Amino acid sequence: MATPSADPEAFTRAVAGLRAAAPRPEILLEEIPAPQRLAPFSFALSATVLRSGDEVASGRLILLHDPAGHEAWRGDLRLVTLVTAELEPDMAGDPLLPAVAWTWLTDALEQHAAAYTAIGGTITQTASTRFGELAGPVPTADLEVRASWTPTSTSTGAHLLGWCAMLASTAGLPPPGVTNLNDRHRVA
Repeated sequence: MATPSADPEAFTRAVAGLRAAAPRPEILLEEIPAPQRLAPFSFALSATVLRSGDEVASGRLILLHDPAGHEAWRGDLRLVTLVTAELEPDMAGDPLLPAVAWTWLTDALEQHAAAYTAIGGTITQTASTRFGELAGPVPTADLEVRASWTPTSTSTGAHLLGWCAMLASTAGLPPPGVTNLNDRHRVA
């Protein structure tokens, strides 16, 4: 009797790398069900970013693996992300924000030595104001980052750390080790 086939070694190593990397404490990671129709093998994480105890950004990182490879991916692994974050209302209309947000991703991957190819994505900024029966809170502004890239190896821990650094930038967190003056407790 044949035994069920195990996950491919490349996929197993890539998942292990994502599970092993530890983000900064403001970023809470959780494994979630992965989409099943995008590739033969998939794995997914969700992230919640907290600032002063409040959720200010969230995201999903999905690892796809097709052992046969995928021409558009230029490889057999693909990382796909969706990140959303609240913005200060005055930032919602900033025409430079999409370009800056894109560099949050590419710079974070490069700073963590997360080698990649075939990167692409979109940045969306929105402002919402409620009227009539839905009137209520002050206008809100949001940023959405949708991106995907192909890791050039199965060592994905650096990609997770780069993704977490991009999440931190999107959420407006200060660099690790730096205290935001607004978050400090004042001592009399």
